[in-house]
Amino acid sequence: HTQSAAGVAGVIKMVMAMRHGMLPRTLHVDTPSSHVDWSAGAVQLLTENQPWPEVDHPRRAGVSSFGISGTNVHVILEQAPEPVETLDAQLPDSTGVVALALSGHDEPGLRAQAAALLREVLAGQQAPVLRDVAWSLVTTRSMLSHRAVVLASDVDEACAGLEALATGGGMAGVVRHEGRLGSRPVMVFPGQGSQWAGMATELVAASPVFAQRMGECAAALGEFVEWDLFAVLSDEAALERVDVVQPALWAVMVSLAELWRVHGVEPAAVVG
Repeated sequence: HTQSAAGVAGVIKMVMAMRHGMLPRTLHVDTPSSHVDWSAGAVQLLTENQPWPEVDHPRRAGVSSFGISGTNVHVILEQAPEPVETLDAQLPDSTGVVALALSGHDEPGLRAQAAALLREVLAGQQAPVLRDVAWSLVTTRSMLSHRAVVLASDVDEACAGLEALATGGGMAGVVRHEGRLGSRPVMVFPGQGSQWAGMATELVAASPVFAQRMGECAAALGEFVEWDLFAVLSDEAALERVDVVQPALWAVMVSLAELWRVHGVEPAAVVG
């Protein structure tokens, strides 16, 4: 008996059965017990593997675990939804300008971080994928009080910006700030009047994250509107209509908030 691991083993077994669409036979059972009336009800003992076909609802199963103390735990498992296909393969590789975020406890520490990133990552023999570096900087490192962002569209621009930051110089695309530890931003969605023809079209073309979330918003709106979200972004006349501009602004702001979130900016609140 697997003792305390019995329940976990049962869960793993059933998850694998759901994944492969096959109910495995019960081991070491040749003949069903005569002490059970198998004709009553719909319970069967699996003496052979049995296919578990797809139907119009997720597969579900119960897993029971009886402890030696008499404790009985019963868990209901449900098949996980299929992963949503992303738009990455259909979108261009370019992500436009990316933000390399760095921080330090003080100004010398910030400069040292810039010098280290330039020396160890960007100035190496194999050019890195800039968007991957940017993502790692905001998701795997603590944000300290002295902060800076280097905006760059390619590795050469990134190296120039980091060089300026490391030496205390200034250049376009390098922004410094001394922030408060623990503070988080509040995002405000704008109201009608902030739109313009062509808004968000560059981000749709440049950012897979933004484009995917816009696609999800378009699908959600599609049931209720007769216009196409992506088409009205460049339609000045359509954006003058209240029934168009307000849902369109909502979709742009939701997608922009997701883009900020992916870049490591988690708001304390969203209002508007």
